Amino acid sequence: MREGIARILMEAGFEVVGQVGDANDFLRKALAHRPDVAVVDIQMPPGRTDDGLRAAIELRRQRPDTGVLVLSQFYEERYMMELIGDRPEGAGYLLKERVADVAVFTEAVGRVAAGGSVLDPSVVGRMLGRLRSEGPLGRLSPRERDVLAAMAEGKSNNGIAKALVVTEAAVEKHITSIFHKLDLGRSSTEHKRVHAVLTYLRSTRV
Repeated sequence: MREGIARILMEAGFEVVGQVGDANDFLRKALAHRPDVAVVDIQMPPGRTDDGLRAAIELRRQRPDTGVLVLSQFYEERYMMELIGDRPEGAGYLLKERVADVAVFTEAVGRVAAGGSVLDPSVVGRMLGRLRSEGPLGRLSPRERDVLAAMAEGKSNNGIAKALVVTEAAVEKHITSIFHKLDLGRSSTEHKRVHAVLTYLRSTRV
């Protein structure tokens, strides 16, 4: 899979400066090469549990300018939240199955490299589905929940409009309503929007 991902990235125009087979080498080479973005599997030797995630978190701590995209076979929001922490910028969490969609995968790598955020929609959807119905989230309409999930994935207003097959004006109206109902205030950048959504998800998880 590692070779396949490297080939996909190179064919998409990315320069691949290194490949590794375990978490320790990943952290060492990522610190040495200082790439724009590092792609890592959660399960890597030597432990094959969450070694890759731990290395990714440490890389973000030591090199905050390096984007990190973590690949996982698990629908596990705990891993995603640990990676993101309090700083969604330059971080991404995708299920491995997304790699098969080359356009989606390479766009995600590029977004994280540029300092953006990528959250797997399936994981975000499960998080939203398990939130308590009472409180602020209970005030949201089904469509507003859809928009909130798309916002959490890092989509722009245009991206949300295309995904939900609505106009950008409708998206803007929904976002204004969401921020008002969740008492999050207005936000001018994608990073702040994702950060606000993550903060809300943390505070209302069951």
